[in-house]
Amino acid sequence: MVDIHRCVRSVSGIFIRYSGLAFLFFTGPAVAQDSASSAGGRVIGQIFDSVKPVAETGVHGFFELLGNQPIAFILLALALGNLIGKVDFKGVSLGSTAGSLLVGVIISMVAEAVYGITYSIPGILSSFMLLLFMYALGLKVGPQFFSGLRKGGLAFIGVGVIVWALNWVICYFGASWVGLAPGYATGLISGSYTITAILGVGQSALSSGAYTPPMGMTVEEVGANMAAAYAISYVLSSVGIILLIRYLPRIFGRDAKADAKLAETEYSGGATHPVPGAPGALIMGFSPYDLRAFCVTHEQLIGLSLAQLAKDYPQVPILRVVRDHKILDLSDDLVLAMNDIVTVRGNVHDLILEEGELIGPESDEALARNVPLEVADVHIGSHAISGKTLQELASHGTGGVEVQALFRAGNELPLGPASVVSFGDVVRLTGPDAALKAAAKQLGGRAILSTMKSEVLYLALAMLVGYLVGIVSVSISGIPFSLGTSAGCILAGVGVSYFRSRNPEFGGPVHEGARSFLQDFGLNAFVVVLSANVGPKVITALGGDTLVWLALIGTLGALVPPLIAFWVGFKFFGLNSIIADGATTGGRNSTPGLNAIIEESGSSVAAVPYPVSYALTTVLALIGGYFSMILS
Repeated sequence: MVDIHRCVRSVSGIFIRYSGLAFLFFTGPAVAQDSASSAGGRVIGQIFDSVKPVAETGVHGFFELLGNQPIAFILLALALGNLIGKVDFKGVSLGSTAGSLLVGVIISMVAEAVYGITYSIPGILSSFMLLLFMYALGLKVGPQFFSGLRKGGLAFIGVGVIVWALNWVICYFGASWVGLAPGYATGLISGSYTITAILGVGQSALSSGAYTPPMGMTVEEVGANMAAAYAISYVLSSVGIILLIRYLPRIFGRDAKADAKLAETEYSGGATHPVPGAPGALIMGFSPYDLRAFCVTHEQLIGLSLAQLAKDYPQVPILRVVRDHKILDLSDDLVLAMNDIVTVRGNVHDLILEEGELIGPESDEALARNVPLEVADVHIGSHAISGKTLQELASHGTGGVEVQALFRAGNELPLGPASVVSFGDVVRLTGPDAALKAAAKQLGGRAILSTMKSEVLYLALAMLVGYLVGIVSVSISGIPFSLGTSAGCILAGVGVSYFRSRNPEFGGPVHEGARSFLQDFGLNAFVVVLSANVGPKVITALGGDTLVWLALIGTLGALVPPLIAFWVGFKFFGLNSIIADGATTGGRNSTPGLNAIIEESGSSVAAVPYPVSYALTTVLALIGGYFSMILS
C-alpha cells in the first residue's frame, strides 16, 4: 500500500520550498547571528531572541507559531487565499472563499503530516463569522425575499427537495453497494451536504440505542467511521460545490451577469432603484437635472420676491442668491436686484437653451455654484399631501428637489407628473440639504440621508433575535428540529431590510461598503477556521480502498444532486438561471457556494430563493441523517 504520509511529506516539502512560505526569518540561529553583526544588529538580535523557539526550529517553528497564534493563521490564510482566488486560468478562478479554504487545509495538513502539529481553533469564532455573513446577506436581499416567495416559492421548494433526496440516495446506497462499514453513510451525508449537525443526529441514534452496531463493532468505531467519512467528503464537497455552483449557468450556456440583471428586474417588479433602506439606495445616480448660476440682468425679474418667483416658475426654483460676493439668507420676502447671481436647478436642456435668455448670462461665481446635492428618502406622513400628484407637490414647498423614485409597500411605482402619492409612501428626492429638509417638512416626514455611522445596536439586536429563534429545537421521535442559527440570522437581516423598505426611519440606510465588508470577511474567516480544524482529520482518514470510495461517493453526493436540481429548476420550472442557481445552493446548504454565484453574477439576487430551500432541506437532511444511521 502506498505510504500516504510519506507522499504528503514530499508534497509538503515542495510546497514549503517553492511557495515562498519558508520565510528567511525562520531559517535558524545563523541568520540572527549574521544580522546581529551588522549595523543595528543588536536590535535585530533582540528581536530574534524574543522569538528564539521559532528561530531554533526553523520552518517547524513557523508552523508552531501558527498553532499558538490562531489569529496569525487566519490572517495568513485569508491573504494567500484571496491572492490564489484571483488567479484566472482560461476564465476559471476559485474566488476568495475557495482559495481561503484550500490554503487553510493545505497549511493544516502540512503541519499535521510533517511536524505532528494539530491545529484547533475555537469553533465559536467560525460560527460567529458565519452569522455575521448571513446577517449582512439578509440586509442585501430582504425586500426581494418576499417577492421571491410570491413569484417562485413552490419551484424553490421543489429544487431543494431534489437536492436532498438525490444526496441521500447516492450516499446511503453508494456506501451500502461498495460494502462500507456502518457509520460511513451518515458521515458521507453530513460531509457531502456540509451539515455538521447530521453527525449529531447520527451520534444520537447510537447513544440512544435506536441503532445497535453489528457484532464485533463498538459504538466508538461507528462514530470514528462517521467522522472519517465526514472529513474526507466535507473538504472535497466544500471546494467542488463552490466551483460547480459558480459555473452552473455557464455550463448550460447562460451569461451569469446578463441573467442576474434580468432577475433583478423581475424580482424587484421592474424597479430601477434600490428600495428604501437597502444598501446603495441613497447614492447619487445620473440625472438630467443640474445646478447652474445666472446673473440677473432682465428687468422683468428685478423687484420680484422669491415667493412670487416660486409661484411663477415652480420648475426652476431658486436655491441660492449671491449679492456682492455674499450669500443671502433665503426668505419669501427677499427680492431680486440687478446683477444678483441666482442658483437654479432644473432640466439641463432647458437651462442651457432658455434660462439664460430669461434670467441673464451664466455665471461662474464659486459661491453660487458650490451647492452640494444629496439623496434622501422621505416617508409621506401628512394626510393633507395624500392623494396629490407629484406635479401638484411642486407648489407645496417642495421646490429645489427632484423626485427620483416613488415606493409603496416596498415596491417601486411608475413615476410621472401624474403619479399620485399616498400616506405611508416613500419618495426619493435629490437636491440641496436645505431644500430636502424643507420638502420633508411639507410631506410630513424627515429626510433620511446616506450615512457612514455604525449601526451596531440594530445589528446586535437583530442577530440576537435571529440566533435565539434559530436555536429553538423541537424533538419529534428523538429527532431534533430547528431552523438553525445561520438561517435565523439571514432571516433577521431579511426582516430588518424588509421593514426598512417600508419605514426608512428605522435605522436609516445601510452603507454598502460596510455591509459588503461584513459579508466577505465573515464568510472567508469562517471557512479559514473550518479548514484549520478539518484539515488534520483528513490525514487520519487516509489509507486503503476506503479512502477512494469515500472520496468518490462523497463527491458524487455533493455535485450530482445540485447539477440535476439546477437543470429541473431551469428547464422544468422555467426559473432564471441565477435564481435556479440560488435555489440549488440553498437546497445544498452551501453558503460559500452562494457567495461564489454572487461573485460570478455580480449580483446578490441569487440569495432571493436561498433561505427558502435552505430552511427546508436543513430539516430534511437531519431527518435523513438519522434514518441513514438506523438503517445502516
